[in-house]
Amino acid sequence: MQNKGAIRFFAIAFALACIFELSFTLVTNSVEKDAKEYAETKFAALTKAGNAAAQSNPDSVKSAYERRFLDSMSTVKVYMGAYTYKECKENEINLGLDLRGGMNVTLEISQADIIRSLSNNNTDANFNKAIDNATLRQKNSQAEFINLFYEEYKKLDPNVHLAAIFSTLELKDKIKYESSNDEVLNLIRTESKDAIDRSFNILRTRIDKFGVTQPNIQKLDVSGRILIELPGVKEPERVRKLLQGTANLEFWETYDNKDIQNKLVDANTKIAALLKGGITEEMAATTDTTNTVADSSKATASVDTAKANDGASLNASMSDKKKTAAADTSKSALAKKAKEENPLFEILQPAIYKQGNGYFAAEGPVVGSALIKDTGRVNSYLRMPQVKSIFPRNMKLLWTVKASDKDGKFLQLVAIKVANRDGRAPLEGNVITDATGDFAQNSAKAEVSMTMNAEGAQIWKKLTGANIGKSIAIVLDDYVYSYPTVNGEIAGGRSSITGNFEINEAKDLANILKAGKLPARARIVQEDVVGPTLGKEAISSGLLSFIIALLLVLVYMAIYYNKAGLVANVALIANVFFIMGILASLKAVLTLPGIAGIVLTIGLSVDANILIFERVREELRSGMGIKMAIREGFKHAMSSILDSNVTTLILGIILYIFGNGPVQGFATTLIVGILTSLFAAIFVSRLVFEWM
Repeated sequence: MQNKGAIRFFAIAFALACIFELSFTLVTNSVEKDAKEYAETKFAALTKAGNAAAQSNPDSVKSAYERRFLDSMSTVKVYMGAYTYKECKENEINLGLDLRGGMNVTLEISQADIIRSLSNNNTDANFNKAIDNATLRQKNSQAEFINLFYEEYKKLDPNVHLAAIFSTLELKDKIKYESSNDEVLNLIRTESKDAIDRSFNILRTRIDKFGVTQPNIQKLDVSGRILIELPGVKEPERVRKLLQGTANLEFWETYDNKDIQNKLVDANTKIAALLKGGITEEMAATTDTTNTVADSSKATASVDTAKANDGASLNASMSDKKKTAAADTSKSALAKKAKEENPLFEILQPAIYKQGNGYFAAEGPVVGSALIKDTGRVNSYLRMPQVKSIFPRNMKLLWTVKASDKDGKFLQLVAIKVANRDGRAPLEGNVITDATGDFAQNSAKAEVSMTMNAEGAQIWKKLTGANIGKSIAIVLDDYVYSYPTVNGEIAGGRSSITGNFEINEAKDLANILKAGKLPARARIVQEDVVGPTLGKEAISSGLLSFIIALLLVLVYMAIYYNKAGLVANVALIANVFFIMGILASLKAVLTLPGIAGIVLTIGLSVDANILIFERVREELRSGMGIKMAIREGFKHAMSSILDSNVTTLILGIILYIFGNGPVQGFATTLIVGILTSLFAAIFVSRLVFEWM
C-alpha cells in the first residue's frame, strides 16, 4: 500500500476529530442532567412549602426551573474552558422528533384572507363567490390559488376589471383604475408572497422567544404553508396559541425614566418587606413561570454577585488562605445582606448614572436592564399586587426584543404609558401601508421609512405633536423593537425612524412594521405530537435493533474468518464511530429512519470485507504468500466494492434530493455510511493487516 504514512496520519486525525465532535454531546447531557436535578430540588422545596402552583401544575414548574438553569448556563464555559453550554448544544448530535419527542406543526397562511384584505374586504358578490369557489377547487388542485381565483371570477363575470376591486387607499400608489388584470394579478402575487414571508419571520421570532433548542422552521413548496418542528416541547396548547395568534403591532407613548426611578426604589423596599414577611423567592418566581423569557440563543451566565448601593462589586485579592477565606465569608455575608435589602436591584440595574457625589436618572423611557435569565424573576416581582399598586395605573413595563450590550446578555425594561381607557394603543399596525429599510440620504447611517394610510396619518400627526422630545415605543407581540425620540410633529403619514441601526437591522424593523398589516391568521392544518415517553421508547427500540445487528455481525465475522474476522470487526466499529462523528459535525438530525440507515451501512461495510477476504483466500489457495495474497486480494476486490457502493451511493443521493423528512434522514446516514464504510474497509482494515 503506497502512502501508508499519510493514510495512517489521516486515519488518526479523522478519529480524533470524531472524538472531539462527539464529546459535545457528552458535555450537554451532563449539564442537562444537572438541570433536572436542580428542578427536582426546587420543586421539592416548593411542594414542602405548600406552593399552590407547584401542586397544581408540577410539569410546568419543573420545566420552568429547568429552562432557568439551562438559560443561566448558556454563556458559561462548560467545556475545555473555551465552549459555553450554548455552543456545545449547537454542536451535539441532534435527535429528531421521533426520538426526542416534541411537536410537528404545518401552518397555512390563507391566501383567500390575503386577497380579501388587499381589497379592503370588498363586498362585491361575484368577488367573494369567486374566492369561495377557488377555495373549494384548491382542495383537489395543485394550481396556484390566485390563478384559480381569477378563473372563477371570469366564469362569474367575463368582463371583470380587477383594478376596480383592488384600487384601495392602501394600494393607490401601486394600482391605478386603468391597470390591466395581469398587472393587478402580479401585484397580488407580490403582496401575497410578502405577507407569507412576514408571517414566516414573525413565527421564527416567536419560536426563538419560546426557548426551544434546535427548532426547525421552513417554507414548504405548497404556497402559504410553513413547517415547524419543535423538539422537546412539553406544552403543546401553549405552542398552538403562540403560533396561531396574529401579529400585534402597536405604537405607544412612554413614561420618562426620571418619573419612574423613585417608584422603583419604593418597589424594591416593598419586595424586601414581602420576602421577609414569608413570601419566598421561589414562590415569587413561580407566580408567572409561563412568561419567563427563555431565549436560548441569547441566554446568559448565572452570576451571583454582591452589590452595594452604589453598584460597586467586592473583590478579595489576598494571597494568605486564611485572609482569603475570611474575605470570602465577609463577601458572602454582604452579598446575602444586599440581596435581602435590595431583592429587585440585585437583578435589575436601574437606569441611573453617577455624576459628582450624586446619582441621576438617565433620559428616555428605559428604566433599567437585567440579564436575560433574570427577566422572569423581575416580571414576577413587579406583578405582585402590592408592588404593582406603587406604579401609575396606566403604566406597563415591556422588555426590548434585542439585547442592549454587544455580548447579548442584557435586555432593557421600557415604561409604556397606556393613555386610552380601553387599554389599547393609540396607533396600531393596521395603518402601515409600506415600510422600507435603507441608508439615509447623504448619510452612511441606516434608517426605516414608513408610510401610513389617511386615518393613521391623522393619528400619527396628533401623537407626534403631543410627544415632541419624548419617545414613542414600537411594540410587536409585547416586545419593544424600537423607541425613537420624536423631534417634531409629523404630518402626511410619511416618516423615518433613525437610530443605531445596521442596514440588516433596519430592514428587519421595516419587515416588522409591514407585519402590522398581516392580512391572515396562521391556521394549523396538520399537527403531530410525540410525547417524551414515546421518544424514549423509540430510542430504546432503535438502539436495541442497532446493537443486535452489530453483535450478530461481529460474532459471525469472528467465527467464520478467525483473525481476519477480528480485523473486519475493528473496521466495522471504526465505521460506526466515524458515522456518528460526521453526523455530529454536519449537525444532521438523527431519526429512526437514520438509525435504519446505519444498520444497513453495517451490512454494506461487512460486504466489502467479505469480498476482500474471499479474494485473499483465492490467492492463498493458488500458493501465494500471505503478504502478496493480501495485496492482490485488496487490489482485485476493489472494482467489485466500488461498483456495489457507488450504485447505492447514487440511490442515496436521489433519495436525499427528492425526499423530505424521514426519507432525508435515512438518505443522510446512508450516504455518510457508504463513504465511511469504504474508508474503513479499504484503508483501516488494510492498516491493521499491515501491522499484523
